[in-house]
Amino acid sequence: MKPEPPIPQCRLTPVAVLVAGLLQGVAWGQTAPGDDALKLNGSALLEEKLPAAQIRDLPIFLRGDRLSGRIDEETRIDGDAELRTGGTVIRADRLQYTSPDDTARASGHVRINREGNVYEGPALELEVETFRGFFTQPTFDLLKNGAQGDAERVDFVDEKHWILHNARYSTCRRTGGPEWLPDWVLRANRINIDNEEEVGRAEGATLRFMDVPILPIPEVSFPLSNKRKSGFLAPSFGLGNVNGVEVAQPYYLNLAPNRDATLTGSIFSKRGVDLAGEYRYLETDYKGLLWGNLMPWDRLREQTRWGLAAAHTQNLPGGLGLSVNINRVSDDNYWKDFTRVNTSLTNRLLANDANLSWSRGPFSAAARALSWQTLQDPGAPIVPPYDRMPQLTGRYAASPGAGLDVAVDLDYTRFQSSPALTGQPNAQRTFGRAQLSRPWALPGVFVTPKVQVHAANYLFDAPVSTGATSANPVVPTFSLDSGLLFERDSRLFGRDLRQTLEPRAFYVYTPYRNQNYLPNYDTASYDFNFTTIYTENAFVGNDRVADNNLLTLGLSSRMLDPGTGAQLAQLGIANRLRFSPQQVTLPGQAPVPTGWSDVLVGGALNWSEQWDAAASVEFDADTARSVRTTLGASYHPGNYRVFNLAYRLQAGVSESIDAGWQWPLNDLWGDKGRDLGQGQGQGAGRWYSVGRLNYSLRDREMVSALVGIEYDAGCWLARIVYNRLQTATNSANANIAMQLELVGFSRLGANPLKTLRDNISRYQYLREPTPSPSRFSNYD
Repeated sequence: MKPEPPIPQCRLTPVAVLVAGLLQGVAWGQTAPGDDALKLNGSALLEEKLPAAQIRDLPIFLRGDRLSGRIDEETRIDGDAELRTGGTVIRADRLQYTSPDDTARASGHVRINREGNVYEGPALELEVETFRGFFTQPTFDLLKNGAQGDAERVDFVDEKHWILHNARYSTCRRTGGPEWLPDWVLRANRINIDNEEEVGRAEGATLRFMDVPILPIPEVSFPLSNKRKSGFLAPSFGLGNVNGVEVAQPYYLNLAPNRDATLTGSIFSKRGVDLAGEYRYLETDYKGLLWGNLMPWDRLREQTRWGLAAAHTQNLPGGLGLSVNINRVSDDNYWKDFTRVNTSLTNRLLANDANLSWSRGPFSAAARALSWQTLQDPGAPIVPPYDRMPQLTGRYAASPGAGLDVAVDLDYTRFQSSPALTGQPNAQRTFGRAQLSRPWALPGVFVTPKVQVHAANYLFDAPVSTGATSANPVVPTFSLDSGLLFERDSRLFGRDLRQTLEPRAFYVYTPYRNQNYLPNYDTASYDFNFTTIYTENAFVGNDRVADNNLLTLGLSSRMLDPGTGAQLAQLGIANRLRFSPQQVTLPGQAPVPTGWSDVLVGGALNWSEQWDAAASVEFDADTARSVRTTLGASYHPGNYRVFNLAYRLQAGVSESIDAGWQWPLNDLWGDKGRDLGQGQGQGAGRWYSVGRLNYSLRDREMVSALVGIEYDAGCWLARIVYNRLQTATNSANANIAMQLELVGFSRLGANPLKTLRDNISRYQYLREPTPSPSRFSNYD
């Protein structure tokens, strides 16, 4: 006859507490009307981790088909045996529990579940409370990373540390059949499982893929969760037309929860050995990064190569802030030859900038030192920008009352560069701008008059074209901005909308003051768009203030969701009427004549979460042709599905098409996959195409190409990516990166993921870190 489970053994005090709690619950159930309301106490029974002291006080429950033994000595169970206590469940055909040494001995179809980690095998001996013992010929299933495997024996050192002997380890799921043959498996003489540090360590190991040994490993460590750990990372492999065969071995240092470093040694078959390192830190008031690489001798260029990048930001007491940004390389060809290193070093203009700022109330100030390293190409030389050594700025902005807004900006800069390259003398410039405005805003209408005064003082190191060694331009500006806002409720395509109509008029008057003889140190023309058409000055920077007598007229309409206020569609048009010519220009520019400017037409559409599109056209009415056109659209129907397309035209300069995508190829044969959520893929056996292409219609050539294939097998992913970047008119840098990602173990091969994320808008990783599952997700 089957006894009534459960039967508590040995530890009676918790049972008494349980019974008392049940009796108290009965008493609560009989609470009379008018008594205090029932209050629920918190319980620790569902906590992820029970305190050790609490586990010791928990009872042990035994049950099965037949029980025999001696009280307080031993209990024997035959048939459907089960032992249950805090966080541990043991099931077997036969089980013997001895109370004095707290030991359980089980045989026949033994299964133990310890906080979601499951072992199964023929025989087990275990000290229950200390979790010390052994299991023969077990299979295992680990909770945190879904790893599975088997071993000749597992030794339980304690609840956190286990040792697997002659083991196999993989994250591939076990399938039916007498023999388990996972796609990838780590075979090792010994595997130490450390659940405290959440890391595994294998000795005498071999990594096999498709039953082919691909990597012998004398000793290796691997993660059991998403927690960071020190150790060797997987080596990377690549092939390029500049570097040849690439092999890199990184080593990761988890120095502290807020500090880490990565050291990487690389061998390039065509060039030599490269050593690189990265150090990151994060504190409450500051953070930063230091990166560098050194190639002692590059056979390609026959010289030593190096690069250095550093970034640091910090909040200091008293409203001070500090930021430092350093980027230096060894030579002008670095940006061509090291295209996949730190992204801040792949440009031809490298900024080295230190800035100390301060703010308090309406006052702010900054001291800055900026130096540029310009990487010159004989086939495409560029004029280097000016160093600012130093630049001192100050600002006061406040609303003193009566609806007035006041702002004063001051700037002192010492501009330095090579006059032989710039064709201009170096100089010191002191600049000031004061402005006063009075906005009036009423429902449906706004008017803002503004007065500005710009003043500058130049001290040149050499005479300018007029023979002067100094200059003191002073330029006033008056502007009047105004607009109306009309709204109405409407309905379109079965959707309730709120439509607006927003006419705007903007007038600017700035008298002519000759500034064309002044050198240009930091000024450029604004891009002509819907933002800059409503600004007082046609230039950004402080060397030019455009003379203006013009009126800008614009009309825009928006469609809004009346419930959320989200913008669903927008359409606008603007034009500028110039009453007198603009004579202040930058070197090489012609004066702007009177009359109407080019017409700006633009719009944006965000009708659904899947589609968005935008367009902007600068149209020359005299020639009836577009001067500048930008068209873009994006389709994003769900995870791992995105297609971006853009067309860009600048008449006489460039015309290009840009396309980027990530899309499951299985869609082509009707396999839509499963929605497993972001960062989890769409199921095993799926192919994905990724890429971005930029094609110049004007030059009829591919400017850049990034094309790849990804395959998701469930417990492993593979990707191969081809990347080509045009570095000069007749040269390009091309490479192929290959990667095998063993899910929950490591990534083998060059890492193209950052390249894909940086180049493809809305690209999603097929695997991203996820929170560790609860022990209750695998609860017996």
